[in-house]
Amino acid sequence: MPLLNARQLLGLVLLTLMWGLNWPVMKLGLHEWSPLWFRAVTMAGGALVLLIYYRRQGVPLLPCGARQWRSVVVLGLPNVMGWHGLSIIGVSLLPAGRAAILGFTMPVFTVLLSVFFYGERFTARLALAVSAVLIAIALLLWNELSRLAGSPVGIVWMQAAAFCWALGTVWMQRAKLTLAPETLVIWMLALSSLALGLVASVTEPAPQWPASPAMWGVLLWSMLLNYGAAQVIWFAMARALPASTSAMSVTAIPIVGILSSMLIGERPSWQDGLAVVCVVVAISAVLLRPVRRGKQA
Repeated sequence: MPLLNARQLLGLVLLTLMWGLNWPVMKLGLHEWSPLWFRAVTMAGGALVLLIYYRRQGVPLLPCGARQWRSVVVLGLPNVMGWHGLSIIGVSLLPAGRAAILGFTMPVFTVLLSVFFYGERFTARLALAVSAVLIAIALLLWNELSRLAGSPVGIVWMQAAAFCWALGTVWMQRAKLTLAPETLVIWMLALSSLALGLVASVTEPAPQWPASPAMWGVLLWSMLLNYGAAQVIWFAMARALPASTSAMSVTAIPIVGILSSMLIGERPSWQDGLAVVCVVVAISAVLLRPVRRGKQA
């Protein structure tokens, strides 16, 4: 694995912190707003932030033709609508740290979908990953069922969200895109926020205005950092670094999520701690490839 320069290392650390801290931040926002309204408003704001930033960078911002718009809709359904819509419901039902652990079982679902539908080989490393994820889910389900106020259905929502993200990732990897990925993300966010807003207007009470100072902080964090700066850093890293290096941040995000959830009063159980170890093992097994040694002379 190549060494990171100081700028790349800083980007990796910032990305991990922003996406890890976002889990308790979302939980704070859900104290005042209903889930789908929260997601719809923050996604729309994030899309606007990215639109302004990438316009200044000279990125083409409007999809051209039916094919590009079809890519936005088809890839946006699982990647954004499915993942972000289902996961925010899961966060509303579970502790933030626990939701983060379950959300990042996604890489294992991604590889399993590739095995079952695209002919990839089922290896010992994948068997280890699947076993570790099943143990993690069992631990968290056990904890939720044992608590008087537990919400095992929240686990179902988070696993459905992780599956949608995995499906979208597989489709994204195999898509023959003819538009810039930045443009794709902006419009996936914009259209998904509109769809979630329509659903929220029918199923949830409207947000209360004016928002409290704490809620404004949550909204600005979500728009400017979670959907804004973090996406910009991610695109820059995806171009400059190999996938195995980017995977380092993925393995650390649920750890940051569960540790930072203590800042809002959550107290992780021993099941949470063991589950996050299992998920990190699973992610590492499917994403981090062993170093191949050259032949000795």
